[in-house]
Amino acid sequence: MLESIVGYLQGLPLEGIILAAFLLTLIENLFPPSPSDVLLVFIGSLANSDLIVYVSVLFSATAGSTLGFLIMFVIGSKMGHVFTDRPSFLFMKRTTILKAEEWFRKYGIALIIANRFLSGTRAVISFVAGASDISISSAVILSAISALVWNAILLYAGNLLGEHWREIAAYLEAYGRAITPILLLVVLGISAYWWMKVKKKKH
Repeated sequence: MLESIVGYLQGLPLEGIILAAFLLTLIENLFPPSPSDVLLVFIGSLANSDLIVYVSVLFSATAGSTLGFLIMFVIGSKMGHVFTDRPSFLFMKRTTILKAEEWFRKYGIALIIANRFLSGTRAVISFVAGASDISISSAVILSAISALVWNAILLYAGNLLGEHWREIAAYLEAYGRAITPILLLVVLGISAYWWMKVKKKKH
């Protein structure tokens, strides 16, 4: 499937590539898993060091990521309590949703900041964020920042690798398996530091 999409993207004009970047990142938030990260690297390889193309694709991809987050956030805010009582909902198992809820109780909005870097859990995190009491404006802004940074990294990597962009696929897969527990440990450390600081001020 990946090669078919790549072949299709290669035949698109610039406007089509910009639109494709938007749709790829949007769909990934709604129907994971998706090869959008690898495809963004490929799209980055098409930029050919053209800053205008790079920036256009970056903002388009970030808009798609943010809209996808917002859609899942709204679904979570309206219907989250209904689906957490079911054994599964579409691609999300109840156990996965409950695990994400536990993360929010422990780590709060820090997970939204790290959301785009947590491959495989993006849709779940945005869904549970909506079901929590987090402000929608804060959540959307933080998710947009997270998406902007992550998409910039992927597109730049593709631009550097050029025709060798496929080499990054294995690294992204390994990253997806390793980064989630690492980031959670980092968030835990930050949360512990913040908690001790607040406790110290109270005393």
